[in-house]
Amino acid sequence: MCLGVPGKVVRWIERDGPFARADVEFAGVRRVCHMACVTEVEENQFVLIHAGIAISRIDEREAQRLIDDLASLSDADEWSQDGKPARDSRVTHLGESS
Repeated sequence: MCLGVPGKVVRWIERDGPFARADVEFAGVRRVCHMACVTEVEENQFVLIHAGIAISRIDEREAQRLIDDLASLSDADEWSQDGKPARDSRVTHLGESS
């Protein structure tokens, strides 16, 4: 499974050609991302990043929804004091735990 993470384009470094790159911000952390697939994106717009590559432009509302969903995943993580899962989390079929 792949995971795309929303980020905000802060500054274009190189906009033309197959080597297009921009600074993209994720929750206050900036990373240089490859932007060749989305050269039409403007600064302060949001993109979906997978493996350091912007794969599509998304609107701010969708970006915030994805950020909230990702944040809720860490809230749902249940671990016991000994560092092992608090419950058996093995999935056997369509989300049912064994």
